[in-house]
Amino acid sequence: MATTSERISEIIASSDVVLFMKGVPAAPQCGFSAAVVQVLAQVGVPYRAVDVLQDPMVREGIKSFSNWPTIPQLYVKGEFVGGCDIVREMFQAGELSALMADKGVAAPAA
Repeated sequence: MATTSERISEIIASSDVVLFMKGVPAAPQCGFSAAVVQVLAQVGVPYRAVDVLQDPMVREGIKSFSNWPTIPQLYVKGEFVGGCDIVREMFQAGELSALMADKGVAAPAA
């Protein structure tokens, strides 16, 4: 059986953009998760959301995995980007869209 760290690695590897959050995008369970969902909606990239409330092992494991104490956590192409404040600041500065473009993560054509 895979360790929690291995499971988290597999989840992160499964999608270009992964958001570990409380709740689901349609019904976030905390304001910080809701804020990151809104940012990602504005950036327009597809992403995989992982509800840490459904899995206490992942909820605790992701904090030590990234060495980051809070949730939500955003990963792009396997790389930890940050939590709510960092994602929001990057978005406002135009850096989040640039990061997505640099990593080859494109929003679907309208």
